Amino acid sequence: MPRKLAAGNWKMNGLRADLSELETLASAHSDATVDILICPPATLIGAAQGTLFDIGGQDCHANAKGAHTGDLSAAMLADAGASYVLTGHSERRTDHAETDAIVAAKSQAAYGAELTAVICIGETLAEREGGTTLAVIDTQLAGSVPDAATARNTVIAYEPVWAIGTGKVPTAAQIAEVHAHIRARLTDRFSDGAEFRILYGGSVKGSNAAEIFAIPNVDGALVGGASLKAADFSPIISALEAS
Repeated sequence: MPRKLAAGNWKMNGLRADLSELETLASAHSDATVDILICPPATLIGAAQGTLFDIGGQDCHANAKGAHTGDLSAAMLADAGASYVLTGHSERRTDHAETDAIVAAKSQAAYGAELTAVICIGETLAEREGGTTLAVIDTQLAGSVPDAATARNTVIAYEPVWAIGTGKVPTAAQIAEVHAHIRARLTDRFSDGAEFRILYGGSVKGSNAAEIFAIPNVDGALVGGASLKAADFSPIISALEAS
């Protein structure tokens, strides 16, 4: 089974001076028993090399090259030193109208560049309150995860949209239900579905990490704001190591 994964998504935050946080984090987790991934802005991918952590991009274009001003291909991310890339984050789906088909194409491009795709899925508050969470998850898994996905090139990140950056966290029972559902769908579709890492994301912090990581089929976390500071991210990593 792959090692558990603590992933930090810095979003549109971070300058070169902020890389000192990675140095602090590395000194505290130089012998980590879990994988640690940092997804900084693309401007910092090269500079973040050599910090003991895997480095990832926050997005990639589905095409290998072309007239796409401002976009980065998966090969460019790999060339800069990335080994992972996030695809389908809810902020990309909402702000840039990314469909499941677009997410699948980007994930396929990641495979072509030998990057691991962290494919993000999750329901909105209206969908949760409407009782359609599992149906939404089914649709996103079917449409966003390419047939070429394996446990080696793909990580699934369940992030309920209503919990991202809001301080709201689903109950343990709600997280367990969705993660078990994702596991079942992956196992039904892929021969190595039982080995895919499934991360939880949405207001994860040191104070609730241990409870979240105790839930079956939670193999780590995709962390936003709490990954920006070593003092906030370190307790989450420690909780994952202890789980």
